[in-house]
Amino acid sequence: MIFNDIRKSFRKGTMLGRLIYINIAVFVFVEIIRVFNFLFNLSTDFLIQFALPAQLSSFLTKPWTIISYMFVHDGFVHLIFNLLWFYFGGSIFLKYLTNRQIISTYILGGLVGGLLYILAFNYFPVFEASLPTSIAVGSSASVFAILIAIATYVPNYNVNLTFIGNVKLKHIAIFTVILDLLLIPKGNAGGHIAHIGGAIYGYYFSKRLLKGKDISKGFDKLMFYLNSLFKPQIKMKTIHRKAKNDDEWREQKSNEQREINLILEKIAQSGYDSLNKEEKDTLFKASKK
Repeated sequence: MIFNDIRKSFRKGTMLGRLIYINIAVFVFVEIIRVFNFLFNLSTDFLIQFALPAQLSSFLTKPWTIISYMFVHDGFVHLIFNLLWFYFGGSIFLKYLTNRQIISTYILGGLVGGLLYILAFNYFPVFEASLPTSIAVGSSASVFAILIAIATYVPNYNVNLTFIGNVKLKHIAIFTVILDLLLIPKGNAGGHIAHIGGAIYGYYFSKRLLKGKDISKGFDKLMFYLNSLFKPQIKMKTIHRKAKNDDEWREQKSNEQREINLILEKIAQSGYDSLNKEEKDTLFKASKK
């Protein structure tokens, strides 16, 4: 029963929920393999197969790790800490942006974070000794991309923090980025550098989006193409347009409403003249419905 409930929740839930489920499932899978390795006295840690190595020669033998590393965690505390941050930032993200954009921000933010980690460890002399053995795991670069993206998109969004009170989202974002920079020499330098990479992508994504340019559309086209490779081709005998099911219709309406809410908030903050042509057209079309 519980697996059926999880399956239904996964299918009908948001992309935020799906990504959380995937992270948990990957963690459980890796830990089960680790148990079997222990019982059979196997020395190789299965986690290494999915971790992102800093050394270029090692990375070139395991190129899939630039994706897999952002779904694996080394320990339960590591997993829970990242998922709590993910839920916090992702919940706000989906109030204004879409499921499509949260998955692209997660993946592309993780990619930029991983690449910056590799670049830093191969460029800065301080990492020379640890370069052959350094690896990166965890979703934190992806999570930072989502947090910084939404903080850039709606910087004045208020968050009620226990014992502190209302804090603007932009202040939380600035604090976390500065903290990561300061902690680079204190330990886990690779993790903090990856966080900065994710933050850079999130900031750039939202800045471009606020100007009417969604830089993630290329990623969406790639994902659509890859998805089509694994779907059987069905020959249609009619040319009737397929009707949307209830879930698709609700998601479309939700996305349209988020876009309108964002435009109205922009007007409240900066006036109608701050809208670009696309936003004005969207608002005009909505007023006619």
